[in-house]
Amino acid sequence: MDGGPASETILPDRAGVSLDGTWRAAVADESLRRAYPDPEFDDSAWEDLPVPGHWRSAPAFAESDGPLLARRRFQLDATATGVWGEQPAQQRRWLVLDGVFYTSDVWLDGAYLGDTEGYFFPHAFEVTRELAARSEHVLAIEVACAPQRERTRKRNLTGVFQHWDLIDQRFNPGGIWRPVRLETSGPLRIKHSRIVCRDAREDAASVSLRAVLDAADPTVATIRTRVVDPRGREVVEVVRDQPVATGENRLEWTVTVPDPALWWPWSLGDQPLYIIELDVLTGDRVSDRVRRSVGLRRVALDNWIFSINGERLFLKGTNQGPSRVALADASPDLLTGDVRSVREAGLDLMRVHGHISRPELYQAADELGVLLWQDLPLQWGYARGVRRQARRQAREAVDLLGHHPSIAIWCAHNEPMAIDIEPATLADPRRRTRLAARAIAAHMLPTWNKSVLDHSISSVLERNDGSRPVVPHSGVLPHPPQLDGTDTHLYLGWYLGDERDFPRLLRWWPKLARFVTEFGAQSVPADAGFLEPDRWPALDWDRAREVHALQKTFFDRYVPPAAHRTFDEWREATQRYQAELVKHHVETLRRLKYRPTGGFAQFCFADGYPSVTWSVLGHDRQPKAAFHALAAACRPLIVVADRLPRIVRPGEPLRAAIHVVSDLRITLADTVVTAHLEWRDGAGRSRSLRWSWQGEVEADAVTYVATMESIVPDADGELSLHLELADAPGRGSILASNRYTTTVEQAHRGGVASQP
Repeated sequence: MDGGPASETILPDRAGVSLDGTWRAAVADESLRRAYPDPEFDDSAWEDLPVPGHWRSAPAFAESDGPLLARRRFQLDATATGVWGEQPAQQRRWLVLDGVFYTSDVWLDGAYLGDTEGYFFPHAFEVTRELAARSEHVLAIEVACAPQRERTRKRNLTGVFQHWDLIDQRFNPGGIWRPVRLETSGPLRIKHSRIVCRDAREDAASVSLRAVLDAADPTVATIRTRVVDPRGREVVEVVRDQPVATGENRLEWTVTVPDPALWWPWSLGDQPLYIIELDVLTGDRVSDRVRRSVGLRRVALDNWIFSINGERLFLKGTNQGPSRVALADASPDLLTGDVRSVREAGLDLMRVHGHISRPELYQAADELGVLLWQDLPLQWGYARGVRRQARRQAREAVDLLGHHPSIAIWCAHNEPMAIDIEPATLADPRRRTRLAARAIAAHMLPTWNKSVLDHSISSVLERNDGSRPVVPHSGVLPHPPQLDGTDTHLYLGWYLGDERDFPRLLRWWPKLARFVTEFGAQSVPADAGFLEPDRWPALDWDRAREVHALQKTFFDRYVPPAAHRTFDEWREATQRYQAELVKHHVETLRRLKYRPTGGFAQFCFADGYPSVTWSVLGHDRQPKAAFHALAAACRPLIVVADRLPRIVRPGEPLRAAIHVVSDLRITLADTVVTAHLEWRDGAGRSRSLRWSWQGEVEADAVTYVATMESIVPDADGELSLHLELADAPGRGSILASNRYTTTVEQAHRGGVASQP
């Protein structure tokens, strides 16, 4: 044996044998590639590599783009009785890689097992013969995650991890980022499984199951399906015998659960979870088992209006990229905490933006009742050769995630425009103009990504799931021939125009309002030490753009750094601007509830690394001002008015239509809305006008109250409109309040006319 580290003796148990820990690794070259699978190869001079993890998290490979060669030594007692009670001759053993970024070639004891592609789902290889041949073993894996240089024709289906404007452009996610283990089964192995609740009503729920059984020899398999309710009681057991041939056998069946406890999003009800156990037996012995938690519910999307269990729900949501850019480094508490924070902000929906996350996020969403819009990991343009792999990965996504009740919508591809968005592109006006022209053409004209790839993937999702709505692509404007489009991304107040133009745009083109899944503005987080603020105003703007996602071109337009004396003043101004935009965009969309808007998803929620982005939580999860604005605008009951003009002048008419937006399921009778117009006169004295209206607030609807009409008073500075909704005349408790402000500008100051 070579001079490498000693092998570790490990024994099997029900969960399998973990091969996690410290591996040995080196950057690949042709000489090493030929030699490293050999069990006698000496890797003692190689570097340590933690598994699971991304290789860039290891100091020795912090700047590497790979490929990496990784090795793990271990000892296994080949004569040990398996956990299923089988004798060694009847056992089958499997090497399982839960997640590899992005491709790999796998060797065991010098024998080639096969290759993998796809980062988010497990890959398994039978290793029964290899493990039986000896007690000391060497697992050798070459891992590659090639940088995507041709970014309009990418080949890696890694979504936002390798092409996004919210990541360090130098980042490479490569690595064995999820656990590695050995599993034991009997003669029958459940190679693939799928559990999907296709329908759920008060009297019964229907659960569809699919399994691919790998049989060592022809036999008769007993398939046992058990359903256990949230109290731990078995409510269904279905047993069937099935002849199987050697190799793969595909089986599909349905079980009916009587009188189900339905799963609801948190704002509508409880989140009971059933356990479904699928056992495959040979004789009276369990050969293999799958166990999943399932919520029983039905979902639908009709003209972008969502319903669950037949109950209509306006979706208030947000986008979430990877909780950590190096996703393997995210703690379970961080992933769960992000879902909990979404719920605490009053949101129903989290869009898992351009990636598939870790299991902890999905389990938290199931338990907390947060709905998920699940993107596949496709972002912007891809090469024609990826279609077959993309369809395969769509099937794997359904197998992996289909049992989660929180997943409400599948989306095949985010912004399928074959464009290369680099930070430097956005900083150059000429390149930005060309990019915009190409993007518009990609919306309006047929393209391979939009017209072929996306519909091919969405057909796979529809056929293999069938229980959820499928969106072929996100962010595509209405275009010929049907002038339909999908959800919209509307960055007024950042990439385009004035944020105050948002309501006017939606009135002019109502289809844009049906479901808006991206809007917002960048702001600087509380912890911004990574920008070196002591250098103000001479920050390293180029580095801030390339590494930390800061788009100075648009800050110069909306919140110019040059207009602020200190870094802290500028940071606070960026957060105020973002908060105002989020508040008024959300209020506008909520006021269009169901006519035609079915919901929205603000962009975005929490940063995955130290950066300046559209998020409302920083990388350390400190809230920005926009987090509080978002939470306030998403309360179940809000009172809103037309936004006041930015500047008004004494004597001008002032009008504002007032509405109450309710997500409550009950009608509120005898409510009172009060409006106070407040200002200070030239002598500094407080002045106000008051209006009051009484009536009922409709359930799950927008109720028009009245239009406040007045004349702009001769005020000094700020004029504010304060609204209150109370639950009874007189001294009822305050149910909701809101405030709008404008600046009163005198027509002449110092004898010089002010400019409009």
